[in-house]
Amino acid sequence: MTDDERYMRLALDEAHRALERDEVPIGAVVVCRGRVVGRGHNLTETLTDVTAHAEMQAITAASETLGGKYLTGCTLYVTVEPCLMCAGALGWSQLDRVVYGAPDDKRGYHTYCAAPYHKRTVVEGGVLAAECAALMKEFFKNKR
Repeated sequence: MTDDERYMRLALDEAHRALERDEVPIGAVVVCRGRVVGRGHNLTETLTDVTAHAEMQAITAASETLGGKYLTGCTLYVTVEPCLMCAGALGWSQLDRVVYGAPDDKRGYHTYCAAPYHKRTVVEGGVLAAECAALMKEFFKNKR
């Protein structure tokens, strides 16, 4: 198992925490120098806050842990491609890398903007994509 797969599994654990709360099952972790410094999962229903996405929760937690607003030297792992709002926040945080699982062809950042991240941020998609996508599909199937 690669490091990316290992950390994406931690993000999937967070997605399962969201699912337990009947939230859209998206999870995220921020890793800095081999250490998880922030975790989050969707809390939009729980907090009645449209900005309470997994990525936003993980960014806030990482910033608190590291004591600063910039997350240079860090990687964010998230189970689904970030939306434009989250991609913008990730850009402002100046992460080195963003690694996501499943693409989001309806609301993912790529449907609105090609490059919302910081110019040095490397973006990689498709890590454990089938598993990440299956969790989302099952959630929405059960909602219908």
